[in-house]
Amino acid sequence: MPDSYRILVIDDHPLFRDALRVAVSKAFPGALFEEGRNIDEAINALEHHDSFDLALLDLKIPGVQGFDGLLRLRKAYPRLPVLVVSGVEDNSVISKVLSFGAAGFVPKSVGRESLGDAIRTVLDGSVYIPEGYKPSSPDDAQDTNEELIEKIASLTPQQFRVLQMLRKGLLNKQIAEEMNVGARTIKAHVSEILRKLDVNSRTQAVIEASKIDDSRFNSEETI
Repeated sequence: MPDSYRILVIDDHPLFRDALRVAVSKAFPGALFEEGRNIDEAINALEHHDSFDLALLDLKIPGVQGFDGLLRLRKAYPRLPVLVVSGVEDNSVISKVLSFGAAGFVPKSVGRESLGDAIRTVLDGSVYIPEGYKPSSPDDAQDTNEELIEKIASLTPQQFRVLQMLRKGLLNKQIAEEMNVGARTIKAHVSEILRKLDVNSRTQAVIEASKIDDSRFNSEETI
């Protein structure tokens, strides 16, 4: 297995980004790194370099709610393996991460050797499942709502970003200013979002999108 992999580290904590780089470099001395503190920076890096072999993603980063960041990456770059590295180690969260197309899940509590094993597994084309993980029950799996995932995945990157801002309670004018576009453009995006999610109002769209969230991400103590 060659060492000259290009790896994208997506995490808003500088110390943890450094720790990831050190841990990965131990396993792959020749690895090349790019960093993103949020999804926008990650997307920008991916747009400039299309040769990334792997993305290491923290679920809880600024600008996203729940699993939004993972879904946006999977939508924009479906061939890029995304290995989630998170402090939220609940089985139901791992189940959702895997159902949303992640190449694996690594708890932040694991050691360097385990992280290296996880990366090797993913780069080898397999899915990494953490030790002790128990698959969710059929009822839990149904809760992930595959139909909703497909609807959200059908959104363009711009529509996805507008939906995120709708969930924050921003008005069309505020979204237009944030994205530096006209209000008519935002209105058109909102109309398409409602159509693709098969809802009749902004409020319903927000409610539907919130179904992919998880209350465990609301705690500021978890990183």
